[in-house]
Amino acid sequence: MKTLKNLNVDKVTAAIEADACQTLPGLREALTEAKSGQFAQTHTSAQIAKRRGRPVGSTQAVTKEAVKLRLDADILAALRASGDGWQTRINDTLRASLALAGKVKAHPAV
Repeated sequence: MKTLKNLNVDKVTAAIEADACQTLPGLREALTEAKSGQFAQTHTSAQIAKRRGRPVGSTQAVTKEAVKLRLDADILAALRASGDGWQTRINDTLRASLALAGKVKAHPAV
């Protein structure tokens, strides 16, 4: 990018406003910032840290725990063949089975 150290803010502002046939609020300030090297928005470490990660409210309150589970090959193949979300369906099936046995509470219908 071309250096703007020698930019004459007054001349450029006058030329742009003459071309636009009106005064443009904030133009002089924007050109002054550009001349000093402050292009677009200044990013601080706090602003960057605030934007990182998942959006607020996009995670569930109750998290699940990763476990290693050994299943028969034919059972696993059938579950995977049922499409995306098969792990969630396994969880729902186990919950329903344990709810019938009175071991856990069933999830309310959504």
